Amino acid sequence: MLTLLEGRSTLQKRIFSSFVLIAGTAAAAAVDWICGLAVTFIVAMGLREFFGMLEKKGLKIYKRFGMLVGAVIPLSIMLRFELTRGWELFFLAAGLLTLIILQFSRRDNSGAIVDISVTIFGIIYIAWFLSFLIKIRYMDGGLRLIAMLLLIAKGGDIGAYLLGSRFGRTPLLPRISPRKSVEGAAGGLLFSVAAGVISGVLFKLPLTLAHLFFLGVSLGILAQLGDLSESLVKRDCQVKDSGNFFPGMGGILDVVDSLIFTAPVFYFYLTFNTYR
Repeated sequence: MLTLLEGRSTLQKRIFSSFVLIAGTAAAAAVDWICGLAVTFIVAMGLREFFGMLEKKGLKIYKRFGMLVGAVIPLSIMLRFELTRGWELFFLAAGLLTLIILQFSRRDNSGAIVDISVTIFGIIYIAWFLSFLIKIRYMDGGLRLIAMLLLIAKGGDIGAYLLGSRFGRTPLLPRISPRKSVEGAAGGLLFSVAAGVISGVLFKLPLTLAHLFFLGVSLGILAQLGDLSESLVKRDCQVKDSGNFFPGMGGILDVVDSLIFTAPVFYFYLTFNTYR
């Protein structure tokens, strides 16, 4: 009886958090500069969660510096600041040099390579990859493109949860995420493809059905890989959730993990094809 009540409480929290998340996302995406600020906030909080998990693992990462550099990347994109072509890489190179200099000031240099590497990894993995959301929003028809990306990525999450909880029998990668099943992954991919085709037609995007189908499949797979990659990090750090920002759902990274790989790939796909 107690377990049933706890399950209902968790479900109610998830529903409440979902409504808040949907409303907040819709409000943020409606205006490009508000979208930029929202992504910058997500990046900063996501890095905070990521570095926090690593600290629990015992790593001596440069948390504040990593959050600062990570927040500068999306903020610069929002302000359309371009010091040079490929300036994001300039920030990363400058950040790496600064980290090495900071390491000189530490008395204990054991694990220096790991500490510097995971700090840079966090900046690339979270800050740089998620900053492509702003670039997509600033493209022609950016609001519709962002909506399409969210529907594909989160539609896959919903499909994996619904079909996995109902029909899931075959473990997908139990050593990484014991609850995920092959049936759930297939259901998530099916929902992603459907979301891609329906949203493309509904939003009247200049993409053929072949493009929409391909995007649904590729982004659906990448969304699940993003989810699995975060599960891998959490398993390595021995934590259940990245945080508790959203009651019943976990932290920032637990919610946006499906966008980490899909955002940059979607942007480059559009850039190299129909949106040149």
